[in-house]
Formats: sequence, structure tokens, C-alpha cells
Amino acid sequence: QDPALPSHPYVIGLTGGTGSGKTSIAKLLGQLGAFCIDADKLGHTVYVPGGPAYERVVAAFGAEVVNEDGTINRKALGAKVFGNQEQLKSLTDIVWPEIARMVKEQIREADAQG
Repeated sequence: QDPALPSHPYVIGLTGGTGSGKTSIAKLLGQLGAFCIDADKLGHTVYVPGGPAYERVVAAFGAEVVNEDGTINRKALGAKVFGNQEQLKSLTDIVWPEIARMVKEQIREADAQG
């Protein structure tokens, strides 16, 4: 034990581009007993129908980003935001606070589980 490090929960953030090995490292850490949180998966859950960011995403980007079944059409949403810094910022301003809240909640749950 290192007194300079928190006793728990010890949080490690994995970042990097596609193909950088994040999934492989997360899998290895999971095999060693780590509680893994996938922010990408959480990002998709925040804007499912009834999710914490769904209504705001639809309000900000219009009904044309909604599929017939009510789900967000990620391809249509992506077409609106990628390549448009202002639109991308609008989306991240809606989605990231919710993802951060969910990550913190999962960290608390992991800590409670030991």
C-alpha cells in the first residue's frame, strides 16, 4: 500500500483512439478484479427513449434524428454534429454531464461492493 494513493476506490481512466488497446487493457484489468465502466456504453444509454438526455437531444437536433421506433438515429445525429464544432459542443454539453453523473454513480457502487 502506498500512502500517497487512495485506499479505494482507485480510478484508472483509459483513453485513446480507435485501435489503441483500451478494450484489451480494460479486459485485462477486469480479469484482475477491476470494476470496469465503459463510458461509450453509458453515452449510448443517456439518449435512449426515457434516458436523462433524450428529450434535450431531440429538442436540440430535431425530430429528424429520431427513428420511427422513437430511438435516436445515431447516423443522422452524427451527420449533424461531426464536422460542425458548434453542434458537436451542443451535443457534448447535453450528454457528458449525464455520463459523468452515471460514472460517479457506478464508482460509488463499485466502492460499496468492495
